[in-house]
Amino acid sequence: MSEGVVHIIDDDAAMRDSLGFLLQVNRIPYRLFESAVAFLQDLPEDGGCVLTDVRMPEMNGIEMVRQLKERGYRAPVIVMTGHADVPLAIEAMKAGVVDFIEKPFDEELLLSAIQTALQQGKAQSEQDAALSETRKRIAALSPREGEVLGGLVEGKANKVIAYDLGISPRTVEIYRANLMTKMQARSLSELVRMALSVREPG
Repeated sequence: MSEGVVHIIDDDAAMRDSLGFLLQVNRIPYRLFESAVAFLQDLPEDGGCVLTDVRMPEMNGIEMVRQLKERGYRAPVIVMTGHADVPLAIEAMKAGVVDFIEKPFDEELLLSAIQTALQQGKAQSEQDAALSETRKRIAALSPREGEVLGGLVEGKANKVIAYDLGISPRTVEIYRANLMTKMQARSLSELVRMALSVREPG
């Protein structure tokens, strides 16, 4: 079973049709795009993965990968490349693609790479959804609950948080219990992990 849609990008119509047929036979959902520009103009929100040629007019596969990264699009990308394009494919790997497949390719090898990328894409989508939900829960906290959460994330004891905020330790305990409920955290470590997950890196 597939875990999302494969977005196929190739300026060669015969190659697009051939890839589409291969995926159809294997019951993997797909969409076809004739150029990187067309894909960027109709950027899907669903997960899945991207399968793209490297050499294309207007915009090549590597430029597209860089554009996707700038836009925060996180679905895994596989690039297809001719023998002469291997240095380009290596450059694409450095730009963030998960795999490259040399043409002419073995169908089983390609299908294996696609399934791996789809699984990665599904995991990424689930992670993004969890992160979004955590952000919503934090946004719904009262200012005081946010302050108590900040103290817990810094590893402070209830007494220290109480002193810092000018409230009683018992009141901190109540806020802490409310935080566990609102954040749907099963333990203090999970609560702290959730709070840290939404902080911007650096």
